[in-house]
Amino acid sequence: MSKLPKQHQFIDVSDYGRFVARWIATNLKKTSFTPIHVTTLFIISGILAIYCILYNYYLSAAFFLILKSILDAADGELARLKNTPSYIGRYYDSIADIILNFLFILTFWYITDCSIVNMILAFVGIQLQGTLYNYYYVILRNKVNGDSTSRVFEYTTPTAFKGESQHYVNIFHKIFNLLYYVFDKFIYLLDTKAMNSQPFPKWFMTLLSALGLGSQLLIMAVMLILQLEEFVIPFFIGYSLLIVIFVSIRRLYLK
Repeated sequence: MSKLPKQHQFIDVSDYGRFVARWIATNLKKTSFTPIHVTTLFIISGILAIYCILYNYYLSAAFFLILKSILDAADGELARLKNTPSYIGRYYDSIADIILNFLFILTFWYITDCSIVNMILAFVGIQLQGTLYNYYYVILRNKVNGDSTSRVFEYTTPTAFKGESQHYVNIFHKIFNLLYYVFDKFIYLLDTKAMNSQPFPKWFMTLLSALGLGSQLLIMAVMLILQLEEFVIPFFIGYSLLIVIFVSIRRLYLK
């Protein structure tokens, strides 16, 4: 099930695992498996990828990075198939993502000669790339009556969906804001008028999806397969220049 109405769906290059994710979700629909369980599985997959990187099992590490990306899509698919939207699940997913992203970059720093400053720059760059993609994507979904689980601004605590605890929604929301507020605020300040624009065209969203988390994990996986692990951190620092390019396109041509 797409997060967008059919007429606004675009080719999302970061969502290459969607077909497999839907297959997984379809097979889990009538089981007691929940989206939270699937999210936990992608955390395990990410940890296994880190283990494999540390011990030079780069092909296996690439596999677990891609599997993590697929499972990251499968939890949302399962939530939509079971019609069980959840703010707890949404925040749990995002919290797991940012922690794993940091651990991935930390691992690449550990096995290479990159400086800790470059490691931090790469991590910040990865987060800002993904935040820009999510910012525009959520704006688009809101404009065209798409999926509403994610919000443009997460500053206020949402009311829990039926079946989930408001207490735990409050806790997960606070953790989410602690981890994401700076990145969300920075991207918002880069393009405060994005919400006033017309729905973004498909070509723009397709190009922008190169900054999505799935794309980032795919790039890491390919670089590991090619034994280019020492270039991962410098690459993502340079890749952040695309943020300026996409924001400029939006501000100048997509008003």
